[in-house]
Amino acid sequence: MAANTNDFWDALTDLAKEKNISMDVLIETIENSLLIACKNNYGKAENASVEIDKATGEYHVYLSKTVVDEVLDPVEEISLSEAQNINGKHQVGDVVRVEVKSKDFGRIAATAAKNTITQKIREEERKVLYEEYYELQHKVVTGVVTRFSGNNIHVNLGKLEGFLSESEQVKGEYYKPQDRIKVYIVEVKTSNKGPRILVSRTHPELVKKLFEEEVSEVRDGIVEIKSISREAGSRTKIAVWSNDEDVDPVGACVGQNGTRVNAIVNELRGEKIDIVEWDENPAYLIENALSPAKVVAVVADADEKSARVVVPDYQLSLAIGKEGQNARLAARLTGFKIDIKSETQAKEAGDFLDYEEEYDDDDEYYDEEEYYEEDGEYTEEEYSDEEYDESADVEESSEEE
Repeated sequence: MAANTNDFWDALTDLAKEKNISMDVLIETIENSLLIACKNNYGKAENASVEIDKATGEYHVYLSKTVVDEVLDPVEEISLSEAQNINGKHQVGDVVRVEVKSKDFGRIAATAAKNTITQKIREEERKVLYEEYYELQHKVVTGVVTRFSGNNIHVNLGKLEGFLSESEQVKGEYYKPQDRIKVYIVEVKTSNKGPRILVSRTHPELVKKLFEEEVSEVRDGIVEIKSISREAGSRTKIAVWSNDEDVDPVGACVGQNGTRVNAIVNELRGEKIDIVEWDENPAYLIENALSPAKVVAVVADADEKSARVVVPDYQLSLAIGKEGQNARLAARLTGFKIDIKSETQAKEAGDFLDYEEEYDDDDEYYDEEEYYEEDGEYTEEEYSDEEYDESADVEESSEEE
């Protein structure tokens, strides 16, 4: 049967382009839907076949029937006389392809076929969207706040919405509909209702990706972000390294007059960012990580995966930070458990005498501001607020040691 399908085929082609669905998939879906219609109309479809011309959209439905003297099953059998009307050479036992007029299918069969096509198109559309957004997983995208469900936020990402849960929101950040925000896509997964996109404003990778967008040297791989630690909404520390000795990694990230880092700070709504230089020597790295505090001495222990740090008395609170934040972020950044003492505390504990002996043994190695024992590797341990309370008593800190 040649069907007048020009309009239908044009509409199908437009649909494929609009939904970004393969025409081969749609053709296969139509074939399956016609077979389902056959089964619903005749009770079986094992002997049914469909042929579609991919150029014109013209389709034919056939039933393969066996030529018999007496027809017992009209769906699978055809009489000799009927077969010879089609081709006079047919004999009993031959298989004849008989074209079926699809317009003769019952209403139920036609509805089932239509539902099959609709469902397949919906599935393919979801699949295409999933693949498109899966490629954006672990990247930063710009979205528009659309609606709220409890304390959770839905963000329009273009063709789909991202889900920003309360736990992935920065405390102190407030949004209203139509606000444009940048979010980090944590995960894209499938569900019965289509792709589900989980986004975050607290993830450390959000800061890293923002630097990749803003700093061309980071984007091109000249400057590497070796490590990052973040307390969202408050402060972030990043350690950077340059693969080009002529490029200052910290300066590149800060930008002229701070333009680059300020753009990121504005996007993070005022979150402070400390940019320090990465060093393979953990002692130097720890000193850098404790910035803006000044450091007198650092001793790193590779076996214990810890470090002892001495700072000037007046720098102790700055080194530890409010509620231990500076020390905690430095520990995460370097991977070291860091024990910080003031010069007075170190002397009272007897530790500072050891440093002084080392200074006397080697005048060239002695530096009144810095001392390093290069022990190598590092581990990570977070600092609790209780451990680094800037109001902690000096004697209490000594007793802990």
